[in-house]
Amino acid sequence: MTTIPNILTLSRIFLIPVFVSLYYFQPAYSTTPVFTWINFLLTSTYALISATDYFDGYLARKLNMTSQLGAFLDPVADKLMVSTALILLVDFYPTDTHWYISVCALIIISREILVSALREWMGTIGQRSNVSVSWMGKVKTFVQIFAILFLLYQQPFFGLQSFEIGVVLLLVATFLTLWSGFIYLKEGRKTFNN
Repeated sequence: MTTIPNILTLSRIFLIPVFVSLYYFQPAYSTTPVFTWINFLLTSTYALISATDYFDGYLARKLNMTSQLGAFLDPVADKLMVSTALILLVDFYPTDTHWYISVCALIIISREILVSALREWMGTIGQRSNVSVSWMGKVKTFVQIFAILFLLYQQPFFGLQSFEIGVVLLLVATFLTLWSGFIYLKEGRKTFNN
């Protein structure tokens, strides 16, 4: 069904290749990053992609345009945008000095795959509602997005170092990822025992 929320969700997916292309035009990693328009465009593009994540759900509820296609596409788009950005950040920051970014990315992406597989399996036995999106999952996604934005931006943010802010937020997001993943598995386990 072609609705405004679904179009926004699809635009989120179609903007990912634009985001990846801009990433490869930015300067190489430097301990003293210099402002560039490419970096600004890169961060702005990811901010735009992230904004559609909020507006597609808001409009779907507000305009009563929820659909099965939207319910399927929205989490797929979320996982694509977060996983793509994390993989690029691992590529950008040297792993010998910034290994913790790689560890956080591995945990977050692994959790997304695990929860997606759990949802798929629960759907096949008619229990998908038991693993629906929780408030914790939404908070986790929100923190992930801001962590990624700060790590992409690289420039001082109101006198604060955006990299340090991004790392702290990424660590918080990783903790929330593990916590929300545990909640999903706990709900799924009830079905395993039936």
